[in-house]
Amino acid sequence: MTENNQTPPPPPEEGSQGQQPPAQGQPAQPGAALTEKDSRLYAMLGHLGIAVSALVGVTIFAPLVIWLIFRERSAYVDEQGKEAVNFSIMLFIAYVVGWILAFVLIGFVILFAAWLLSIIFGIMAAIAANKGEHYRYPMTIRFIK
Repeated sequence: MTENNQTPPPPPEEGSQGQQPPAQGQPAQPGAALTEKDSRLYAMLGHLGIAVSALVGVTIFAPLVIWLIFRERSAYVDEQGKEAVNFSIMLFIAYVVGWILAFVLIGFVILFAAWLLSIIFGIMAAIAANKGEHYRYPMTIRFIK
C-alpha cells in the first residue's frame, strides 16, 4: 500500500476577508477569486465577444455578460470588462446614428466603419488581454468608470 503524503490545505483563518485563487489543478468554486490565467481568459472573451458579435450587429451583450459575472472575482476582468462595455456602448451609438443617417447615404459609411472597427479593435484587445496587458480602446467615452 502506498501512503498519500499530500495534506489538505489549512482552513482559512477566522476573520480573513480575501478569497484565494484555487490551488493548481483544483476547480474554481463559485464566487471564488479567479486565477491569473482565468482572468486573462475571461477578459479576452469579453473583448473577442465584440468582434464575433459584430457579425450579427449586437456587440453589447457578450462583454456585458462576462463583465457582470466576473467583475467581483478579478480586478483585471473588472477593468477590461469596463473597457469592452464602454466600447460596445460607443459602437451601439454609432450603429444608431448610422441607421438614422442611412437615409442620406452617409449612414452606410458610418455603419461600415463601426463594423470594421469593432472587428479590428476587438481582436487587438483580445490579443492584449490574453497576454495580460491593459488595453484601452481609442475614441471611447468611459461611461462606466
